[in-house]
Formats: sequence, structure tokens, C-alpha cells
Amino acid sequence: MPSSEAWWRDAVIYQIYPRSFADSDGDGMGDLPGITARLPQLRRLGVDAVWLSPFYPSPQHDAGYDVADYRGVDPRFGSLGDADKLITTAHELGLKIIVDLVPNHTSSDHVWFQAALNAEPGSPERERYIFRDGKGAGGNEPPNSWQSVFGGSAWERLPGGQWFLHLFDVSQPDLNWDHPEVRAEFLDILRFWLDRGVDGFRVDVAHGLIKDADLTDWTSPATVLGGLEPAGPPPPMWDQEGVHEIYRQWRAVLDGYPGGRILVAEAWVQPEERLARYVRPDEMHQAFNFPYLETPWKPAELRAVIDSSLAANSSVGATTTWVLSNHDVVRHASRLGFPIGEPRKPGIGADDPQPDTGLGLRRARAATLLMLALPGSAYLYQGEELGLPEHTTLADEYREDPAWERSGHAEKGRDGCRVPIPWEADAPSYGFGPTDASWLPQPAVWSEYALDRQVDVPGSTYELYRSALAARREHALGSGVLTWSDTSEKVLSFRNGDLLALTNFGAEPVGLPSGARVLLTSEPLDADGRVPSDVTVWAVV
Repeated sequence: MPSSEAWWRDAVIYQIYPRSFADSDGDGMGDLPGITARLPQLRRLGVDAVWLSPFYPSPQHDAGYDVADYRGVDPRFGSLGDADKLITTAHELGLKIIVDLVPNHTSSDHVWFQAALNAEPGSPERERYIFRDGKGAGGNEPPNSWQSVFGGSAWERLPGGQWFLHLFDVSQPDLNWDHPEVRAEFLDILRFWLDRGVDGFRVDVAHGLIKDADLTDWTSPATVLGGLEPAGPPPPMWDQEGVHEIYRQWRAVLDGYPGGRILVAEAWVQPEERLARYVRPDEMHQAFNFPYLETPWKPAELRAVIDSSLAANSSVGATTTWVLSNHDVVRHASRLGFPIGEPRKPGIGADDPQPDTGLGLRRARAATLLMLALPGSAYLYQGEELGLPEHTTLADEYREDPAWERSGHAEKGRDGCRVPIPWEADAPSYGFGPTDASWLPQPAVWSEYALDRQVDVPGSTYELYRSALAARREHALGSGVLTWSDTSEKVLSFRNGDLLALTNFGAEPVGLPSGARVLLTSEPLDADGRVPSDVTVWAVV
């Protein structure tokens, strides 16, 4: 396991979505004691660190990303004592713990916002958020044209009074990061969790804290998940210069603690050169590589984004990260089962075109093996080691993602990738908890993917992940150097140290170099020892 101050540079970090990982008390909601009990399985899998999505007190209008108290634990998930035990147990197992921090907005239930609602315009309480008078007769029109990422206006009016900004759900008012009290509060929050032993923070919407001072109108569709033009100035609500001063202050706090504490940016920023500015030596340590996640299953385009990612991060001395799935996107075992390059709205519903499940898993296994051979740090999302697909037939009545309602049901939302994961095929809730309760219904097919159906089963997706993580560590791939081999328009092939990674994107099998000793394959080779379509091979040459 990594032991140096720079453990994060080549780490494999596993994302846990607490609601859906493990339920200890049978109420249908995952919790911190459930996570703690399952940590040995993650140690056996071979990851280096665990990132926890929010577990703070929250009304749960956006699955915990609407935080009411940054120094507590929601009773649904346990207590501060449970958090302390989780951190201690993880460290005893050699695992690092990263927690989510949501600084762009609070919950509307937060004590600060409740005070703002009861205060007058221009009061100190309202200055912590972004309140403005409206336009038009009687101030009846929003202050500007900004739209919420979840659909509709980004402004909500108080009865007969001012408007407040919410770039996400109406229950998530944006903080005013030009206010010194906001900055001081979050420095204290960082210290609170660092003192409890956490090893780092994943920073939600890291590119959104500072807004254009003039709140300039912006008429393009609102999105935080990419899609913005890389050329030209950033939108007035994203990637403003002032965010970098904030993260320099945060970095100074973390550098005062031992053990290599880290900051990880969720920053949907284009191009990669602008994203790299978040990971300069005095700012954050890592940033999620969303351009890589969004790249279609095409060798030339994958090679291009790998090259540009490595070059941009190298220019500031940072490590590159790689990711294929998380709690905000369609799981890659389903995403890769659609025709290559086919545009779709977020989420998949029962009435939408369905992915090819077999093809999706085949490509997902190949994509994972390709990703884990790259130098840098890799992020895994809970359940992908089981080959879990998206829940594409979730009944609309169960949907909780605010994007579902705010988009007028045009977007299915993110619930399909957040369904509780299966541990035991024949247990209640497939081992998620001790009862059949599950906050989102699990599909019957989950039994086929349960962990106990895959452990020690040659060729299972779980054993592929476990073998790949062990070989990745043995061959020091995370700290290696990539060198491209001879490739064609249908093959992607590179060396990292003594390992050759080759992925066949074409329809016909391809041969391996003479004398290659195969270490691992995402699917079996053909009878002649050639690499079939949509298969990745690791070999020593």
C-alpha cells in the first residue's frame, strides 16, 4: 500500500455512495457501520483509498449534496462516533479515507440560510449567500437569465421580496465566496475533519465557487457535466479566476498536517490546460479526468485524450487521474453497450433504447484493463468491480434525483447508477442489508452480479479487477511512463515499464508480438492466441 506523503500519485481510489453500499440496521438505507463492516472486502480487492460521498445531516433533496451541517453525521448514516470508527478501521487496514466536501452551496435547512430568510435585504445574514433584487416592474423578473443545472431558472424569489441564486436545486442556495465569513467557515470545517483523521477531500463543483461579479447574462443551456465550448471565456458561473486563491488557502491548511492529506477537484473544465491549473503545486493534488470518461470507444480519440491529459498535468508537475464511472453518470458497463458515439440524454429509462448488456460488459472489462495500465491514479465506482450495469428499467415512481422533476421528466436522472449493490445472491436485498428494504428497488438480475457469485470464480469481473490491481502494483504501472507502440486505426497499444497493454477495437482478431507472455486478458484469447474484438490484454514482452 502507498506509504509516502505522495501516496495519491499512483493510488487506486474506490468511491462509496453511502446510501447504497451496505445497510447495517435494515432500514433500507446504507450507513457508516455497514461501510465499516465491508472495508475488509475492499482491502482484499486491492484498492488504496476510499472516497465517501456525503454523509452529513441533510434533508436529502439531492442525496446529501444539500448539506445542513458540515460537522456532523446524518442519523440515517450513523453518528460522529461511527465516522471515527470507520476512519480508524480503514487506517488499520491500510486504507486512506477521503470525504466529500460541498462548498458551492448549502442546504436551505442550514442555520445560515434560515437566518437569511428571517433577515432584511442587505443584512449580514443575507450577504453569506447571493441575494439580489429582481428586474422589471416590482422586481418580478429574475436578476439574470441563468438556468439551474437541474432545469428551470437558477433564481428563486422570496414572497414579495428578493431572489436568491441556486445553480442546482432550489433547496441548494449558492454561497457567496467573496464573503470572508464563508471562507473562514470552510477553513474551520477542513480542520475539523483533518483533526478526526481524514486523508483528504473530494471537492464538489470545485469550479463553481466564484461567480462573475456582474452576474452577466448567460443564455447557453446550463450544465455542470461538460458540454461547454473549450474556446473563449468560461461561463460567468464556472471556472472564474478567484477559485484558485481559495484552493491555495486550503492547500496551506492541508500541508500543515502529516501523512499527505489531499484535495481532489470535481471540476468540469475544458480544455485540459485549464483543468491543470487546479492542480498546480500550491493548489489541489488531483482533478477528475472527465474528458477521458466522456471519450467514445474509439482508439484514435482515446489516444488523443490520454496524450493531452498526460501533457497538461505534466506541465504543472501533477499526476493524471483516470475514471470511467461515478454516481453522476451512466455506469460504463451500460454506457459502452450503446452504438459508439450515439448522443443520449442523461439517464436511461424503461421506455428508452436499451443498451446491449453483453457488449457493454465486454467493452467495460476491456476499458477498465486499459485504464488501469495507464500511469497515474485511478478511480473506481462501487459495484463496477462486479460488472454492474445501470438499472435501466427503474420505475419512474421511485426516482429521487431532482433533475427528474426539474427537467419536466425530460431527463431520467442519476438514480439508475445509485441502486444499492448486491453482496449475496440469495440473501434479503442481495446482502445489501439484513432485510428486503432498499431505498431504491434492486432489479432481479442483481443476483447474477452478487459478490459471492464471483469470488474465486476464474474469469469473473470481480477476479479480473482483483488480478488487475495486484498486477498494477507489482509492475508499478501507476508510477510508470507510457510509450506508444505501433498501432493501427483499430488497435490501441502502449508500453508502461515492462508491460504491454493492447486493446483491439476492430472486428477481426489481432496477434500479439512474438514472445509475448500474457499476464491478463479481459476476455479469453481465441484458439490461435489472438486478441478478439473489444478485448484488452496485458503482456510482458
